[in-house]
Amino acid sequence: MSQNGVPDFTELLRSAQRTAVHLEMRDVYSVGEEADSFEHFMRTGEADLDPDSEFWQGWTPLVRETVGRGVVVRRARIVSEPVTDYIRYEHALTPVNIAVGEQVRWLPRRQASDIALPGNDLWLIDDRLVLFHFFSGVGDWTGHEYSEDPAAVELCASAFEAVWERGVDHEKFTV
Repeated sequence: MSQNGVPDFTELLRSAQRTAVHLEMRDVYSVGEEADSFEHFMRTGEADLDPDSEFWQGWTPLVRETVGRGVVVRRARIVSEPVTDYIRYEHALTPVNIAVGEQVRWLPRRQASDIALPGNDLWLIDDRLVLFHFFSGVGDWTGHEYSEDPAAVELCASAFEAVWERGVDHEKFTV
């Protein structure tokens, strides 16, 4: 367990039995461990597409393990158009997410206007608990909050499914 009784993310994903869904709604993230990779992408247009590279070691083994247990892992991204450089970077990296078993869809923000959305990005595990992620205005990670509140879980599940239904599969979404 991490601080305040909140499971760390690895424990949380390992607790999933059926589904783990991730809703991303920001156009810019400034996550420290991505800084060098993003800078390289901006200079060269190249993204690290080797799921076994050092860059991916914090993520791909966990997703492979999770999917290997029969858990469906889906990620939906709501993005503004034209997309930001960061979204172009995420789009370029997404083939790795798919290669290790995630399903990914993109939804242009203008098509989400009538969807009741939670105020923050989140992970929803088995429609029973939600982990909200908090970011500063410029995209720096500022923390998270765990909730099993049925109303919050229901809102997040409903929002995710509405975004997913309208979303475009990664292979068909161009940036």
